[in-house]
Amino acid sequence: MDFKQHIVTRLADLTGLDKETVTNAVETPPEEKLGDLAFPCFTLARVMRKAPPLIAKELAEQLAADELIDRVEAVGGYLNFFYNRALFISDTVKAVTAAGEDWGKSDIGAGKTVLVEYSSPNIAKPFHIGHLFSTAVGNSLARIYKFLGYDVVSLNHIGDWGTQFGKLISAYKRWGDPKKIEQDPTGELLKIYVKFHDEAAKHPELEDEAREYFKRLEDGDEETTALWRYFRDQSLVEFKRIYDMLGVSFDSYNGEAFYSDKMDEAVGILRDSGLLVESDGAQVVDLSDMNMPPCIILKSDGATIYATRDIAAALYRHRTYNFHKNIYVVGIPQSLHFRQIFETMRRIGWEWSKDCVFVGFGLVKLPGKNMSTRHGDVVFLEDVLNESIEKTREIIINNGSAVDDIDDVSKKIGIGAVIYTFLKNSREKDIIFSWDTMLDFDGESAPYCMYGYARGRSILRKAQGLDYSGADMSAAVSDEAYTLVKLINGYGDAVADAADRNEPFYVNRYVTSLVKAFNKFYNTNPIMRDDVDDEVKKARLCIVDATCGVIKSALSLLGISVVESM
Repeated sequence: MDFKQHIVTRLADLTGLDKETVTNAVETPPEEKLGDLAFPCFTLARVMRKAPPLIAKELAEQLAADELIDRVEAVGGYLNFFYNRALFISDTVKAVTAAGEDWGKSDIGAGKTVLVEYSSPNIAKPFHIGHLFSTAVGNSLARIYKFLGYDVVSLNHIGDWGTQFGKLISAYKRWGDPKKIEQDPTGELLKIYVKFHDEAAKHPELEDEAREYFKRLEDGDEETTALWRYFRDQSLVEFKRIYDMLGVSFDSYNGEAFYSDKMDEAVGILRDSGLLVESDGAQVVDLSDMNMPPCIILKSDGATIYATRDIAAALYRHRTYNFHKNIYVVGIPQSLHFRQIFETMRRIGWEWSKDCVFVGFGLVKLPGKNMSTRHGDVVFLEDVLNESIEKTREIIINNGSAVDDIDDVSKKIGIGAVIYTFLKNSREKDIIFSWDTMLDFDGESAPYCMYGYARGRSILRKAQGLDYSGADMSAAVSDEAYTLVKLINGYGDAVADAADRNEPFYVNRYVTSLVKAFNKFYNTNPIMRDDVDDEVKKARLCIVDATCGVIKSALSLLGISVVESM
C-alpha cells in the first residue's frame, strides 16, 4: 500500500483538486514529530471561501476514521498526517520480502535506451586516480538507469586518436625499447611520451614531426597504423585488468579512431548546412552569438579535431541506438567543448541533440601531486587500489576481526572505500583524497556501510533455524523501527532522484542514512537476547532481513560489493 498516494487520493476526493496538484502540494515535514506528510490548505481558501485553519480543521475531522492514518492534526493552515505505524511497518516489510532483489526497481525506463559514456582513458597512458572519477560516476549511473528499467549501453570512448599519437610514434622511433615495452606497455610508453615533451621544449621542430606522423596515421600509412594498433591493444589489456578490479564492464570500446571514417560525412553535413566558415585557414562554426568561441571542425592543415569526432560519434549513436539519452560523464573543464558541439548539432537541425547530456565532475586533489600525464607527475589508480587493500588488511588484523577469507574481504572493503569516496558528495565538488576518512570504519565511508550489512547478516546467521516468515509486525513497532522502515520504503524514490539529477550521490547519501538508522535500531531494539519475546524477535528479524537486502542493493548501485562478515 502506498500510504502517500492513499492520502493524496483522499485529499483530491475531499477538495476537488486533481491528484497532480495535491501531489505537488504535499510536503515532508522537517521533523518526524511533526508528522509523516503535510498538506498546506492556503490555496483552498479562495475556492472554499474559508480561512485555511478552518479548512484544515474540517478536513482533519473527515479523515480521522481512516485505517491507514493514526491521526491528523490541524496546525495553523496545515494538515499534518501521522501514518498508522503498525500497518506501515507491516505493509512495507512484507512488500520488501516479496519483491526481494526487485525492491525499489521501476519500469519507468521500459523501451528507452540510455547511453552512458564514461572512463575514456587515453591509449598508451596508465590509468591514473583522476580517471576513477569518471569511471565511478558513469558505472553507478549505468547501474541506476538499468535498475529503473532502461536499456543501458555503457560506452568507453577510448582516447585512441589525435596528434598525441604522432608524438608517441615519434618518441617510439627515437627512444622506444621493444623489450621494455613488452614488459610494461603503458609504463614505458608513458616514459617516452614524457621524454618527447621534455625534448620538444628544447627542439620545437619535434612538434612538426609529430604532426606529420599523425597525418600519415590519418592517411592510413601501414607502418604508423601498425604501431598505433600495437599501442592500443597493449593498453586495453592493462585497462581491462583495472576494470576487473573495480567490477566495471563496457558494452563498447569504440574510441575516437572508430569514427575516423565517419567524419567526412559529418563535415559534409556541416558544409551543406552552410554552417562552416573559414577562420585563419581553419573551418569553424561561428558561435559568437552565443558568447562562445568558434567550434573548430577542421584545422588549417585539414586535420580533424575532437569536435569533429564527437559530432560524428553522436550521429552514429543516434542512428545505431535511437537513444532516449546520450550521457557524457566528463570533467567539468570540458563543459565548453560540449556546449559547443551540442549547439552545433542543434544548428544542423538534429532535434535529438537535446537528448545529449553533459554530466560533469570535479577534480581529485592530492597533496603535492599534479595530475598532468604530460609531465609525468601522476598517481596511478592501481597503486591507490592496492594500497587501500593493504591498509584494510592491516586494520582487520589489528582489530582482531575473524573473517573467513581476509584476501577477499580486504579487496572488497579496500576498493569499495575508494569508490565510495568518489561518490560521497555531489559529483561537481572536488575530492580531497584522505586515507583517514576513506577507511574510517565509524564515519561516513564504505567500511561503515559494509559493516552495517555484515552486522545484520551476523544477526540473521544467529537466528538460523528460527522461522520468522509471517511474523506479526505489530510486535516490532518502535520509534527506531519506524524511522528505519520509512527509509526502506523510500529506496525507490532515492534511486529515481539520482537518475533525475544524474547524481549517484543521492544513493550514497541514502544508504549511509539507512545504515545509521539500522545501527540505532539494533542497538536500542535487542533481537537475539534470551529475554526478548519470540514474537518480538521474529518481527525484528524481518526488519533486519529487509534492511540487509536494501543495503546490498544500494551499495551495488554504487559499484560496491558487500562482505558477509568483517
